[in-house]
Amino acid sequence: MEEKTLKKRAYRIVLLFGIVSLLADLTYEGARSIVGPYMSLLGASAFAVSFIAGLGEFVGYALRLVFGYLADRTRLYWGITITGYLINLFSVPLLALAPSWQWAGFLLLLERMGKSVRAPSRDALLSFATKRMGHGLGFGVHEFFDQIGALSGPLLVSAVMFLTGNYRLAFALLGVPAFMALLTLIYTRISYTESVKKDAEEERDQLKSTFFLYILASSLVAMGYADFALMAYHIKTSALLPDGWVPLLYAAAMGVDAIFALLFGVLFDRIGFYALMLGVLLASPFSLFAFSLSVPAVCIGIALWGLGMGIQESIMRSAIAKLTPPQARGKAFGIFHFFYGLFWFIGSAILGYLYQVSLAYLMTFSVLCQIISLVPLFILSKRVSATYRSSG
Repeated sequence: MEEKTLKKRAYRIVLLFGIVSLLADLTYEGARSIVGPYMSLLGASAFAVSFIAGLGEFVGYALRLVFGYLADRTRLYWGITITGYLINLFSVPLLALAPSWQWAGFLLLLERMGKSVRAPSRDALLSFATKRMGHGLGFGVHEFFDQIGALSGPLLVSAVMFLTGNYRLAFALLGVPAFMALLTLIYTRISYTESVKKDAEEERDQLKSTFFLYILASSLVAMGYADFALMAYHIKTSALLPDGWVPLLYAAAMGVDAIFALLFGVLFDRIGFYALMLGVLLASPFSLFAFSLSVPAVCIGIALWGLGMGIQESIMRSAIAKLTPPQARGKAFGIFHFFYGLFWFIGSAILGYLYQVSLAYLMTFSVLCQIISLVPLFILSKRVSATYRSSG
């Protein structure tokens, strides 16, 4: 009976975190859907857009190394999480006041920094709860809610753009879900009981070689993955679609993300890292379509991109929980996000440069990075399978 009660509490915590992420993603993903065209309107070049987007991802991931370690050392998971959300959320409506693309870029970096502060602690708190329901399912459910918000935000922004064409108004309206997310987060903190996180104190261990092999694979995936801002820039500068359609495409990608995050989360609990290999393989050709000059092909490419993002946001986090001991969970998430963000930044800068040189080079680089990542993933899958057979 006690285990059943704890499992119910774990589900409740995952759902509450899901609602927080829904509202948070509605806020900053709504902004993200129009950042590329907005910065172009303010005078930014393709390289500047891609560089700032990549730098933002790097900042958004690099500091997680510090705050993940800090979370494990201090056990102040909640204080760090709430602080990060405050910075993360309220940088978005301030974009409405940006006088230049440089200021907009600064606010985007600040928003990403807030996410880097709160992500390791939030993910550690989630990982403690998801142990009882399956890490793949737990993170998959969380990502599903997350992406419902990521879908709703661009739809809201798209409606504003179709009705008014006013970028600044769109950013200002995103302050409403930001405030609602903060209130829900406070309620989640009140509901989070000590019994949910007691698994964090069950054991102490060191990170193993399989974890670092996983870091290599995920870094390769990140390096070949384009930011949506660059794809939106491509759509605008190629005059493929009106501006109002760009956030709709982003919303569609987030819908694909939500569905496949949940499906592959369940699949991960069943077949392990082979599910991650399958997801990477399916998403690998996204750039071949997304950077074409055909509207149907671009739509297919963005859908594949959304599938890949769903895999990265659910299974990749689930894998950390499966590969690492609870006492080192915050540090593990920090290390993972640091290298993932570093190689996302490097890849974004390379892809932004290649966009100006040759789309064929861009596509080749993107696809090769994804395919090469399958090698360490395959080795990892074999090692993990062998470990479970020997322990069984």
